Amino acid sequence: MSMRPLLNALLYFPSRTIVGTPADAGLTFEDVALVTDDGQRLHGWWIERQAPARGHVLLCHGNAGNVGDRIAHAAVLTAVGLDVLLFDPRGYGASSGRPNERGTYRDARAARRWLVHRPGVDPARVLYLGESLGGAVALELALAEPPPAGLVLLSAFTSVRDMARLHYRTLPSAAVPDAYPSLRRIAGLRSPLLVVHGEDDMIVPVEHGRALFDAAPGPKRLRVVRGVGHNDIVARAGKLIAEEIAAWVDEL
Repeated sequence: MSMRPLLNALLYFPSRTIVGTPADAGLTFEDVALVTDDGQRLHGWWIERQAPARGHVLLCHGNAGNVGDRIAHAAVLTAVGLDVLLFDPRGYGASSGRPNERGTYRDARAARRWLVHRPGVDPARVLYLGESLGGAVALELALAEPPPAGLVLLSAFTSVRDMARLHYRTLPSAAVPDAYPSLRRIAGLRSPLLVVHGEDDMIVPVEHGRALFDAAPGPKRLRVVRGVGHNDIVARAGKLIAEEIAAWVDEL
């Protein structure tokens, strides 16, 4: 029997209720409709920068909630001069469909197509930022042509098998599909990399971030943030992280 249905139930925790909009944080935004190559219709927000331009961020969020739970992410990024495209993959928020691994990759491609054709967007200054499971999605997208100006992995894991070994120890490792195999893939990255991870992350331990950093070819930078975990990293250290990203972008 295939483990995929069980894996999907353990991987994806979408919410349909969007609890707020960027306007609640005083941000200028517009609703965006994205269409995937297999016909799904995705909802997103284009959120304009609040400072002199540094670039544009395609943000792939994690496996729980929806875009309404990432307004703080957009607030700190736009504050340092980065426009943000924040979107929900299939099955999340107002996006159609049900989530699955291949679908999340298609969703990210639809987001990129929209972003690079947006008036005022310079494709050479597009960055990808992936949070948690979204890190695996952003990495897969970064390996496709054309590569981004840079890739940020925030609280990212090495693979689903490694996560299953950590959190679902009764599952035989060999029975878990080799989903989102970031550690195996990252050697093919040809874009600058910034890895950011909370030192006290108990969901995706910091060793995952270090392993991804070590396996990447470079140029690369690792920032371990003390005193924060997985779900509180942006709430407690968002400004610091955004400033780290801004300094990194300035050096690219």
